[in-house]
Amino acid sequence: MQALLEYAIVGGVLYGIFFGLVAVGLNLIFGVMRIINLAHGEFVILGGFGAYWLSTSLGLNPLWGLPLAALGAVVIGFPLYYAVVPGLQRSRDPEMLSFILFFGLAQIIDAIISLGFGPDQRSLPDEALGGGTISVLGQAFPDSWWVAAGVAILAIMGLWLYLTRTRLGFATRAIMANRDEAFATGIAVDRVSAIAFVIGLALAGAAGVFVPYLQGSVAPGIGNNLTTTSFAILIIGSLGNPVGTLFGGLVFGVGSMLMQTFYASWSDLVPYVLLVVIVLLRPQGLFGKAVRNA
Repeated sequence: MQALLEYAIVGGVLYGIFFGLVAVGLNLIFGVMRIINLAHGEFVILGGFGAYWLSTSLGLNPLWGLPLAALGAVVIGFPLYYAVVPGLQRSRDPEMLSFILFFGLAQIIDAIISLGFGPDQRSLPDEALGGGTISVLGQAFPDSWWVAAGVAILAIMGLWLYLTRTRLGFATRAIMANRDEAFATGIAVDRVSAIAFVIGLALAGAAGVFVPYLQGSVAPGIGNNLTTTSFAILIIGSLGNPVGTLFGGLVFGVGSMLMQTFYASWSDLVPYVLLVVIVLLRPQGLFGKAVRNA
């Protein structure tokens, strides 16, 4: 029993750190633009298929998918932002319209992925990220899980530094607090928001690189579950706080791994149960006070 508990806790921490990275891009985009990006999970799996293509077609290490995700976010993100988001912001109900628009975009991305790679699941060899294991508390986990956790922590801390130590980051937080007041003070709201949108997509794509390892495979159609889980983590950790998103991911990861270990048939309910409990007990999220005082 103790060994199973240790396995669930260590595995849950690694799993949760990864899901913190999955969710943090959605947190940034929703916090800055108040749009509901239902295609978030599809951008994550685009990163996964990008890593798969680099590995199988070009013979490169899947980690090259990280700069590819950044490049893809720039190429896709800026045109998509200026084509869609300013119009949404001028509408009477931007959240509902974004819900509909990005739902349609999610279906388009899924269809493109299916046409390009087929409907089957795709996996990557563990050897690409080490192939060995690292043990903590006597529990061994693949190198790929540790690499994913390390990259996730670096990415989330990088975003935190961007938001708290740079002029663009200060402007981004001002827009999160009040978009109209930020515009009135002279902040280039559209430019700063576009950059935040691209960063959010880049983080989603970077998380996707590790989906074949943490989820076992990547396939068209799994984006919806990733989006749902990301929203749950966003609400658990609180809006606009990357560190809060990381801890929200940890809550989800440990809870999910405990359920998979002891009550596997109920494990799919974890994000929804956690979401309901947090909303009832602490609607502002675990780190909501820190966000308001920032």
